[in-house]
Amino acid sequence: MLVAGGENDVGTLDSAEVYDPNTGNWSLTGSLNEKRWNHTATLLGDGKVLVTGGRGDRGPMNSAELYDPATGIWTKTGDMVVARAWHTATLLLNGNVLVVGGEGQAINASEIYDPDTGSWSLTSVLGHVVNLHTATLLQNGEVLIAGGFFLRVTNLAALYDVATGLWTTTDKLHQKRFGHTATLLPDGTVLAAGGGSFNNGNRVLQSAELYDPLSATWRSTRSLHYARSAHTATLLPSGKVLVAGGGNDSGAIASCEQYDSVTQTWALTAALNVGRSEHTATLLPNGKVLVAGGGTLGGILGSAELFAPNASQ
Repeated sequence: MLVAGGENDVGTLDSAEVYDPNTGNWSLTGSLNEKRWNHTATLLGDGKVLVTGGRGDRGPMNSAELYDPATGIWTKTGDMVVARAWHTATLLLNGNVLVVGGEGQAINASEIYDPDTGSWSLTSVLGHVVNLHTATLLQNGEVLIAGGFFLRVTNLAALYDVATGLWTTTDKLHQKRFGHTATLLPDGTVLAAGGGSFNNGNRVLQSAELYDPLSATWRSTRSLHYARSAHTATLLPSGKVLVAGGGNDSGAIASCEQYDSVTQTWALTAALNVGRSEHTATLLPNGKVLVAGGGTLGGILGSAELFAPNASQ
């Protein structure tokens, strides 16, 4: 697993490191060409990793670069049309990457990266400006944008059609939310869980809901055991979803729970060793989940830990 950039108590980082699940060790690899945080990292079809945008010393960036795991070297690629941070980047079925929203100027402009040419091109404009949203690749190849925040929290949702390059609005979320997670389930539906909302004051959400692409509607499902935002959600090999950590009004939390899409229920599971929010969670080839970094009220974390599902999980 590759970890690149970010920030810590010293400032913005350009360093990168790789985790080897066979040894359980981290090792430094080549540094980014530019320091950045709140960027995206997307694994491309050829095995390279595309890093886009983020915040640097002068605000949102439009630069992008590629990591080659064979050499451990980063090389610059074409600049995005729009500088942005807190955006989403989604690998499409055709191998291109769709970048949407974020913090910056003209961020309702969406754009496409073509790995074959290393260039960006604008696509149709999203009907609303948004960041801290989710982007989910559906089984039919469309991309679902849901929720987010820009001046106010939104419950808007939209679909991107790769064939036409057009956005269409779809059913609104039942709950306005940002900083939530959205997970594609084995049956093709999308689980949106937690997040923040300002509807009734500054609060963190416990609710969850499901989007059905066939009916193009959202419906409520069972609520999480704990309200949380800036958490992670990982689809396990069993088809269940592991939700880990996050933050609420008390700070970073360690609790974890699993969603069973068959019974549509949540069950508490082993807690993290360290409460953390804005961390990463990656499903490894061995079925374990690697949780790394994040923050607490005490500062930025350098620790990592593994979740090992048992046979029933």
